[in-house]
Amino acid sequence: MIPFSVLDLSPIVEGNTATQALRNTLNLAQHAEQLSYNRYWLAEHHNMPGIASAATSVVIGYVAGGTNTIRVGSGGIMLPNHSPLVIAEQFGTLESLYPGRIDLGLGRAPGSDQATYRALRRTANGPDTFPQDVVELQHYFQPDDTNQFVQAIPGTGLNIPIWILGSSLFGAQLAAMLGLPYAFASHFAPAELLRALQVYRTQFQPSEHLKAPYAMVAVNVIAADTDEEAQRLFTSVQQQFLYIRRGKARQMQPPVDTLEGRWDDYELAGIDSVLRCSAVGSPETVQRGLASFIEQTKADELIITAPIYDHEARKHSLSLTAQVRDALAAQEAEPIAA
Repeated sequence: MIPFSVLDLSPIVEGNTATQALRNTLNLAQHAEQLSYNRYWLAEHHNMPGIASAATSVVIGYVAGGTNTIRVGSGGIMLPNHSPLVIAEQFGTLESLYPGRIDLGLGRAPGSDQATYRALRRTANGPDTFPQDVVELQHYFQPDDTNQFVQAIPGTGLNIPIWILGSSLFGAQLAAMLGLPYAFASHFAPAELLRALQVYRTQFQPSEHLKAPYAMVAVNVIAADTDEEAQRLFTSVQQQFLYIRRGKARQMQPPVDTLEGRWDDYELAGIDSVLRCSAVGSPETVQRGLASFIEQTKADELIITAPIYDHEARKHSLSLTAQVRDALAAQEAEPIAA
């Protein structure tokens, strides 16, 4: 069975604090490690009242320091916000502290609005130089070269896997050209999923980093004991996207019994569209949904995001999803009847 991993935005729920959100993140990562998830990624977002993982490298260090075996990384670092040298030094430091456990996923979007992007002190053409910045970042991890005047220390000579993240064909083409693993953000931007995977796989050029294409696909998974309870838990992320679309981002809201009267039909259709790569329900329902999703995408790995208001319900969802993973693995191992 393909590996399952976890993507976490350290959600700040209504009435709570970033302190508690980050403590929940570590607790969830420890829980994921016990359940044999493959990696635990944090995402960079800025000026978002419901997300505590803005200083992503710092949170990665916190999580890696509180776990033992699970890989920890970024899903991702929004490279246009940063100097490639600074990121090389940060991740060189993380790899030096937690050798063999750090991933560096890179995104092209700023992860913020334009005013916040300017406040980050980066130039407006950052996304346009993304390919050059990725190559520059790669160079900082090369073995010590006396001809390279500027070096990342720590960083030089370290084997830190670099991933390209994307939600369009651009990232797929870049990952293929550079021979890097690719992660697609279908949990909120599914429109180009299948086309992007096709482009990545057909255009992939083997490199010293990767000999064959490797695609990880993101999916929302809200698992509960019953379909009804899972659907109720799912209303928190539906509300979250609704408020973002209205330009009124806020802390994660508690689930509600019904969304009727909270939005217009066209808004509901829009949210359903962006969240259509979701498996929501009992373990049996989630198993059917993920089996279909894996068959459709031929993913090499799934990265699960479980945006749930209640922390214990979120941990329970990861536990149920691990059971689904194991059930799918057992099903895959069953001999075919003659």
